Amino acid sequence: MSATVKPRVGLFVTCLVDMYRPSVGFAALRLLERAGCQVEVPAAQTCCGQPAYNSGDRATATRIARGLLETFAGFDYVVVPSGSCGGMLRSHLPHLFDGDPNLRAKADALGAKTYELVSFLTDVMGLRGVDAAFSGSVTYHDSCSGLRELGVKAQPRALLATVTGLTLTEMADPEVCCGFGGTFCVKYPEISVRMVSDKTRDIASTGAGTVLAGDMGCLLNLAGRLQREGSAVQVRHVAEVLAGVTGQVAGIGEPGERR
Repeated sequence: MSATVKPRVGLFVTCLVDMYRPSVGFAALRLLERAGCQVEVPAAQTCCGQPAYNSGDRATATRIARGLLETFAGFDYVVVPSGSCGGMLRSHLPHLFDGDPNLRAKADALGAKTYELVSFLTDVMGLRGVDAAFSGSVTYHDSCSGLRELGVKAQPRALLATVTGLTLTEMADPEVCCGFGGTFCVKYPEISVRMVSDKTRDIASTGAGTVLAGDMGCLLNLAGRLQREGSAVQVRHVAEVLAGVTGQVAGIGEPGERR
């Protein structure tokens, strides 16, 4: 692709961003455009199909996947502000079409051009810094899917290091699961609560005023537990900090936010 031609990117917003935190979608759009992308948000996009897939409802997951193959067929890249949804599109969705070579090829093509947002900015677009400021100390939680399925670890930290005024203080165990796990927290609530409680203690031990992550599921779970514990720690998607839009909305789960 010529250096003068902007890559055509389909932004996969995700259900949780759309319903709980639209500002993350706008932050992702801003970051992608600043990086030199032509961004579109297809109106026909739906869920990635992960809830149905994880629950064993392959028929529903396959029906959703067929729609995604059509919706995102014409883009150079598909970018997702979520390691979980990105992992579904890259690693799991293709297997829904193991019995259909034609659709499996299309699903493989979709997976190959799908990237988690921060990984895409650094690994594909070559972004090495952002023009943003954030006053205070933050800590970063590595979501399971982003870390283990997509290899997202160093990328967000590299960009956060270029945010003016921001200090990153690492947790003792940033890679340990928060206990959300999609349907896991519904099937095993007591285990989930124990896990997220361990995570909030780890967050508190850093002394950071804000916890960041790249997955809304993790962020909502952390925000809910922190609120129940009476913690003042703010919870934000890393895209909001990198795009410099943290002053526009209340923290995740706070009064006044769209629910």
